[in-house]
Amino acid sequence: MMDFLQPIREFLGCATPQAWIDAAIKDIPLLLQDHANCEKKAASTAVNLLFRYNDKQELQECLAQLAREELLHYEQVMEIMTKRGLRYKPITNARYAGSLRKHVRTYEPQHLIDILIIGAFVEARSCERFAAIAPYLDEELKRFYTFLLKSEARHFEYYLDLAERYSPEPILDRIAFFREQEAALISSTDTEMRFHSGIPTI
Repeated sequence: MMDFLQPIREFLGCATPQAWIDAAIKDIPLLLQDHANCEKKAASTAVNLLFRYNDKQELQECLAQLAREELLHYEQVMEIMTKRGLRYKPITNARYAGSLRKHVRTYEPQHLIDILIIGAFVEARSCERFAAIAPYLDEELKRFYTFLLKSEARHFEYYLDLAERYSPEPILDRIAFFREQEAALISSTDTEMRFHSGIPTI
């Protein structure tokens, strides 16, 4: 698993703080609730890109598959919640994605490139957090989160490959910029515990 995750850990600007792990394992129902929410949002993001950029063949192929897989993961989380007597309910979103999107450029194709790079960071962080928290979970959740690692890693690669394909210029500077922004969000404190939150203060 260490070799498998190494490219993702190198891509990210920091590791998940132990304080986030400690908070997450104290409220597994909330973790599952927000995980389901994240899978649904990930599918929605992919579908929105499919409609907005329907002239880009490679994007259509990659993100159609990604959207299907995210919805499948949503169904799987919902199934686990149902088995545990938990009902899905709306909850507030973490500030994570919205804070990153504030830096998205407004003109094309740079707008698309930034959205794709953010997508890569979201998927990379999800993968890293699955690996970070899995050892602390019960056997069912440990198996499930370990199972999800490869899908999330593949989704990370999809977004990064598409950003490189459609950018008219090298994207290393934008990756470095968003890496700094993302690491700051993960390392700072948050008022709520969410799957992509910083360190909860409650």
